[in-house]
Amino acid sequence: MAKGTLKQILLLTDGHSNQGEDPVAIASLAKEQGITVNVIGVVDGNHLNEQGIEEIEAIAMAGGGVSQIVYAKQLAKTVQMVTRKAMTQTLHGVVNKELQQILGKEQEMEDLSPEKRGQVMEVVDELGETIHLDVLILVDTSASMTNKLPMVQEALTDLSISLTSRMGENRFSLYSFPGKRKEIDRLLDWTPQLNSLTGIFHKLSSGGITPTGPALQAALQKFSKSTSRRSLMAGDEEQLYEESGL
Repeated sequence: MAKGTLKQILLLTDGHSNQGEDPVAIASLAKEQGITVNVIGVVDGNHLNEQGIEEIEAIAMAGGGVSQIVYAKQLAKTVQMVTRKAMTQTLHGVVNKELQQILGKEQEMEDLSPEKRGQVMEVVDELGETIHLDVLILVDTSASMTNKLPMVQEALTDLSISLTSRMGENRFSLYSFPGKRKEIDRLLDWTPQLNSLTGIFHKLSSGGITPTGPALQAALQKFSKSTSRRSLMAGDEEQLYEESGL
């Protein structure tokens, strides 16, 4: 029996969007389609403005994901932490939904006895290690990101290495925005490892605009094209619980 798949978009940006659709609305649409949107705001010497921070938090909240503001030099650890935390958060949500179906709408994991809660957490941890993971990484390459791209590349390679110990399959794809002719440009098609990233960001030309909404919308379509190989998380919940014994 094929396992379910957790689907994530990992957005790396250093500013608020200034063109096209509202990224918060697109993130909400992603969540409806079973895709979590996580956002990392990357800063160096300059702090993100308040509008940029608010947007980063709002996108992640609408997308059911995790947001984090981080200095570029700390990016590697943060990318790993956000990816893992979002996996656990998504699985918690699925488990709570299942518990409500079994025990009634008022029941959540926190309402269980410590022993039962511990058993449920073991299931969450096990699923986190065995479930398939698809991460589409969306990198803002607007002009202000130019100096941060080498650290982005290092962070993504570290992410790939850190997840290799999982029993579940990992697949990554990498896109940048704004694209030259489209909303996003594909840098790397779906692959189990990001080793082939070497030098990839040196080839990019940076633009001045940050069309985050259109980029997220285009990223969603990349998932729908790969659904023949993997089913959406939403359709796999029942299967997950058959496998986990819940």
